[in-house]
Amino acid sequence: MSEEVEAYKAQVHTGGCACGAVRYRVEGNMRPVVACHCSQCRKAFTNYGAFSAAQRGDLNIENAAGVTWFESSPGVRRGFCSRCGGALFWDRAGNGFVSVSAGSLDQPSGLRQVRHIFMDDKADFYEIGDGLEKFPQGQGGDQWPGGN
Repeated sequence: MSEEVEAYKAQVHTGGCACGAVRYRVEGNMRPVVACHCSQCRKAFTNYGAFSAAQRGDLNIENAAGVTWFESSPGVRRGFCSRCGGALFWDRAGNGFVSVSAGSLDQPSGLRQVRHIFMDDKADFYEIGDGLEKFPQGQGGDQWPGGN
């Protein structure tokens, strides 16, 4: 197991939407945060989406009925709070994990961002100077470290 994954092993993370109608709990590993600059994340978050991820079996969504799922592209859905519109989840069919909006995590999360993806689609009104890995497309954002 890489150091990157080891740092997030066996922690409990909680989070939820802005209004509190939807809460979730992750008991297990979480992937480091990946910043996605695709046009869909830009439109959902007004800038870019920052996501961690949890194995499906480790994620428990309280009031799951309060989550509205939107199929943003074939085989991919995004979960939002039905009440406040808070973006919470990104889910590709067939993955063994669900991506969790890093901004919806209760603090302190103990997570850190490790890369930027979909840089070819980044908006023109901001620059990135944090020195993290940058990928023109989605490399590293839809994978769980060590395999799916």
